[in-house]
Amino acid sequence: MSGHVSQDLSYCSPEQGTGETSPLPLVEELVPCPDLEQLLQTFAGEEGLLVLDSARHAESLGRYSYLMFNPLKRFQIQQAQFGTDPFEAIRQLHQRLQRPSLPELPPFQGGFAGLLSYELGRSWEEFPRAPHDEFGLPDLAVGFYDWVITWDHQQHRAWLIVHGFDSSLESQSTDLAAQRLCAIKQRIESGVPQQRSSVVLQSPLEKQLDLSALSASHAVEGLPGILSNFSKDQFLRQIERIIEYIYAGDIFQANFSQRLLSPVTMSPAELYLNLRSRNPAPFAGYFAWDDWAVLSASPERFLNVSGSEVETRPIKGTRRRKTVPEADLLTRDELRESKKDQAENVMIVDLLRNDLSRVCEPGSIRVPHLCEVETYETVQHLVSEVRGNLRPEHTVWDLLSSSFPGGSITGAPKVRAMEIIAELEPTVRGPYCGSLFYAGLNGEFDSNILIRTFTVRKGWIQFPVGGGIVAQSQPRLEYEETLHKAAGMIAALET
Repeated sequence: MSGHVSQDLSYCSPEQGTGETSPLPLVEELVPCPDLEQLLQTFAGEEGLLVLDSARHAESLGRYSYLMFNPLKRFQIQQAQFGTDPFEAIRQLHQRLQRPSLPELPPFQGGFAGLLSYELGRSWEEFPRAPHDEFGLPDLAVGFYDWVITWDHQQHRAWLIVHGFDSSLESQSTDLAAQRLCAIKQRIESGVPQQRSSVVLQSPLEKQLDLSALSASHAVEGLPGILSNFSKDQFLRQIERIIEYIYAGDIFQANFSQRLLSPVTMSPAELYLNLRSRNPAPFAGYFAWDDWAVLSASPERFLNVSGSEVETRPIKGTRRRKTVPEADLLTRDELRESKKDQAENVMIVDLLRNDLSRVCEPGSIRVPHLCEVETYETVQHLVSEVRGNLRPEHTVWDLLSSSFPGGSITGAPKVRAMEIIAELEPTVRGPYCGSLFYAGLNGEFDSNILIRTFTVRKGWIQFPVGGGIVAQSQPRLEYEETLHKAAGMIAALET
C-alpha cells in the first residue's frame, strides 16, 4: 500500500484557484462538455487511469460516466487468502472519510474505485485456485481517487470534483484542491498527452510472453491468429463433464469459459476505443495499472447501492443478432420463449436473492423484472433485476463479501460450481468475471460484471468467453455460443 501524488497536477499556484474560503470539495462545470474519448487519449499514459464508461448513452442505465487517474493511495492484493478480509484497510478509511452527497451531480463524486478479480472470491469461499496463472494480475487493485471528472449524458454536462486530500488522507486543503483543479483543467484544455514511460504504452511485442510459457495454445478453427487454452474437443469434453456433475446432483448449473488470446498490435487505449465503438455498453470500463490494462464492454451490472437500496441485474441467455430485421425479431422472440434460458436465468435469480438476503432487510428482496430481453450491438440477452434494502448495520463491503463473485458467472449452488470451474478451467480467470467498481465517500456504489473484457499484459490480449451449462445443454451449441460472444471483440482487434 502506498501513497502517490502526481507531480503533473501541481504546477498551478493557489492564486489560480478559488482561495481558502471555498467549501470542499471544489466543483466546477466543464464548459464546453469535454468528449470522453478525447480525454481518454489525452490521459492514456497516466498511472491508475480509470474510466467507468456508460458508452451506451441512450439507455436508462447509461446515464453517467467517470474518469480519474493518479490515485492518492493504492491498495493491492496479489493472491487472496481464505479467511481474510481483503477490504479491511479500505473499509476503515471509507468509514472515516465519509462525506455528504453533493445534490444534482452524478452519484460518484470521488472515493475508492478499481478492480476486483474473480479469484478474490477465495477470501470468503475455500475453492481451489486454477493451476496456471501466466499473466499474474492481482486479485485486488484499488485506488483512492481525490478527484473525478463526471458526465451526465442525459443533460450533456460534465463537472470536475476535487476533494483536496493530502497524500496521508489525514487532512484536506482548499489550496491543494485548487491547484489540482487548475492543473487538470489546463490538461483538458490543452489536450496534450503526458509523455510517460508506462510499460502499458510500450510496444508489447518487445516483451511478449513466449508461447512455451502459456499453459496451452490451441488454434481456433475459423479465427486466424486467435489461440485458446482448449482444443475444441477438449472444451466439448469438459462441458460433458459438467453435465455429468449435474446429473450426479452436484450442481444445477455452472458457468464455463475458454480463454482466447491474441498478440497485441495496438495500445490499450486504441483497442478500447475500437471495442467501445463496436460494442457500446452501459457498464464499460478502462483501467490501466502498472504494466497491465483491463478493457471492458460489459452490458451487465453486478451490484448498485443508492441510499439503502441494492440492485443486481443478472444476464443469462444470449442470442447472436441477425442482419435481417425480421430474423432479428424472431431471434428475440425465441430467446424470450426459451425454457432452457428461462430456467438458467431463474436459477441465478434465486441464487442472488439468497446472497442479498444475508445483508438486506427481511422481506425486502423483490424481483421487479424477470427474464426480459435487452438488445445490444451484436447479441441479445435475457436479463432480470433483483432488489433489496441493505440493513443499517451493513456496508457495501459486507454486501460484496456476501455476493462476490456474481452468481451469473459462477453457477448454482455457487461454491460447488466454483470448485468445478477451478477443476475444469486450466487457467485463472483474473479480471474476467470479476468487477470494476466505485465506492463513493457519499455511500454510493456501483459495479459491473467483467464479461466482454480484454486484459492486456506481456504482449498478449486475453479475452475469455463462456456461458451457463445446464442439464439440457448441447456441448457443440455451447461452444458455438462462446464464439458468437467473441465475434464483436475480435472485430475490435482489427487495425
